[in-house]
Amino acid sequence: MDFGGTKIEAAALNPDGGFLSRVRVPNPGSYDAALAAIRGLVDRVEQEAGGRGTVGVGAPGSVSPRTGVVRNANSVWLNGRPFREDLENTLDRPVRLANDANCMVLSEATDGAAMGCHTSFGVIVGTGCGGGLVVDGRLVEGASGIAGEWGHISLPWPKPDEVPGPACWCGQSGCIEKWVSGTGFERDFQAHTGRNERGAAIVAAARAGDADAVAALDRLIDRLGRALALLCNVLDPDIFVFGGGLSNLPELYERLPVVIQAYVFSDNWSGRLAPATWGDSSGVRGAARLWPLHQHIENGPMGVFS
Repeated sequence: MDFGGTKIEAAALNPDGGFLSRVRVPNPGSYDAALAAIRGLVDRVEQEAGGRGTVGVGAPGSVSPRTGVVRNANSVWLNGRPFREDLENTLDRPVRLANDANCMVLSEATDGAAMGCHTSFGVIVGTGCGGGLVVDGRLVEGASGIAGEWGHISLPWPKPDEVPGPACWCGQSGCIEKWVSGTGFERDFQAHTGRNERGAAIVAAARAGDADAVAALDRLIDRLGRALALLCNVLDPDIFVFGGGLSNLPELYERLPVVIQAYVFSDNWSGRLAPATWGDSSGVRGAARLWPLHQHIENGPMGVFS
């Protein structure tokens, strides 16, 4: 299950990772209705796949290991709720739950762009800015369950006009998410020009030579490069795998390495940047990968549900 802010996707995978069923519905935007929607989705994919499978869920935020409730979700109505426990009661089976960015990079490390890499960092640059870490094929969530939350640290090596930065929903100011997400890109363009444009229109204008749009894209790439260089200095991953709407920009893969090299604490940076092989399917596939594919196969050809 890929539990997004606007849609919920359910899929059943066979042991080889092939889709047996795949369904998307709008996220109803309230807690009880979302639980009911998930119940209906699981029923539907089980019927289409012909059996019962394990359930993994990728969702915003994370579960506190201290309290067992969701925190840090930008779908704020999830926060403070025992989401995993309520899902288990609703579905009458164990559920594994992880951050949606974690699921994306787990998918890509298993059979996507990061397959075979020692250290892989997943970068989500869409409505928000998320991240996840996989080392030797294993998801790293950290002692407090917040590993990879790079979107909510301050933009590194800030320039004078970037301090203190815009207020973030998390309660801090100047978070990376406020600068390099799709919404941050649009906000920055409007702040400099007074023009309210969607990200795709800004990029198109930049490619057509519009000076304001070119400058906005330059700022985005410079800020994203600085943010990734910070991760290089801490983790030095073999690869950054990108998801989210901005991951479709070829300019990122062409121009970011030069910016990263300028800030990374090394004479040479040899990491790779790549879009997610599975695109917007990576989240749902990674949620399925929260269970080993050889476990909990019952009454049919599928291995896991997500």
